[in-house]
Amino acid sequence: MKTSVLIGCATLLGLSWGGIASANEDIAHLQSRWAQVNYQLPKAEREDAFLSLASEAEQLRQSHPGEASYLIWEGIIRATYAGAKGGLGALSEVKQAKSLFEQAIAIDPTAMSGSAYTSLGSLYYQVPGWPIGFGDDDEARKLLLQGLNYNPDGIDSNYFYGDFLLQEKEYRQALVAFEKALAAPPRPGRESADAGRRQEISDKMALLRRKL
Repeated sequence: MKTSVLIGCATLLGLSWGGIASANEDIAHLQSRWAQVNYQLPKAEREDAFLSLASEAEQLRQSHPGEASYLIWEGIIRATYAGAKGGLGALSEVKQAKSLFEQAIAIDPTAMSGSAYTSLGSLYYQVPGWPIGFGDDDEARKLLLQGLNYNPDGIDSNYFYGDFLLQEKEYRQALVAFEKALAAPPRPGRESADAGRRQEISDKMALLRRKL
């Protein structure tokens, strides 16, 4: 099963300034480790590494109840772990990621520039439909467009929308989305993630141009 999926809010309500710094450090750590596992480790080592990181993310989320950024990052890690694990055995992780993204949206839909919408949308188009899973291309499109509404110039929001359009064989629109993703401004502290995502975009664009 393909389930790849891709710093928290400027204001974290109810935290002291020290708490805000700590929260940002937590999220930065999860982001950095996710990028290292996803883009630098050999494929054979990723499943175990993502499982360990998911456990760490869960502990952090439980220590910060009601904070959307922790929910989003645990969801991203679990979704990517499911992709590394593969097969029907990964479906429970995907469903858990779905629940985490939905909780984040209920708490703060603007968190991480609407990343929960983009991440949830990516699940809907990559997961099998009923009766195996919850996949739904119409729901995926709606959620991905909501993510773009919050982050119209983001690398991930445009990448996943482009990938969805590629799957839907809407090739010219997909190319536009991928080009916009490549033009996205760099994210401070996310250099490894940006480099990995840009390579994914370039690979998709090469495939896309063969279809046009």
